[in-house]
Amino acid sequence: MPKDGTETRLQILDAAQELILARGFAGTSVDDILARTGLTKGAFFHHFKSKHELARALVERHSARDLERFEAILERAERLHRDPVQQLLIFFGLYAEFLEELADPTAGCLFASYLYESQLFDDSVLEIIRSNFAHWRKRLGEKLRAAAELHPPRIPVDLDDVADMFNAVAEGAFVMARTEQDPKVVARQLRQMRNYVELLFGAA
Repeated sequence: MPKDGTETRLQILDAAQELILARGFAGTSVDDILARTGLTKGAFFHHFKSKHELARALVERHSARDLERFEAILERAERLHRDPVQQLLIFFGLYAEFLEELADPTAGCLFASYLYESQLFDDSVLEIIRSNFAHWRKRLGEKLRAAAELHPPRIPVDLDDVADMFNAVAEGAFVMARTEQDPKVVARQLRQMRNYVELLFGAA
């Protein structure tokens, strides 16, 4: 049975992501990817017309997986409790568990790697990341507003800023994990975010 090329494309994407997380986009060449995969330049350019096209494909894949995971964890939290505050606390707890199970959290986040080198990409690539963050803000903001209706916050806060804190804490924690070479940092920081929300709404 002839192959449709899917396996080769995935092999390129996986190798490129691993290398970019370790070296950055500018520090990763097509030859590096070929050396890692054992593929030919012909095979690479059959799937990606340029390194920039590969970059966009990687960000699109990462974003799709990230949003799918986010929704799955949030939906699970919603099934486990009716109270929106408790749903948020469960969500953060479940996400921390997911982060603890990552093979190597010290490798960092693909979004962060790209943003550090944003000058190398056009707005179409950056817009994927912006859209991803906006989705998180919208969904967590909705949940936070539902929580605030039942449990007024103990201090004045902008709930969209609180929603954005999730990405700020997570991305910063990936930097810390890489700096300290401590794979548990990211999950620990997410649990601190959980503690903050619990204190904010006075949840028992």
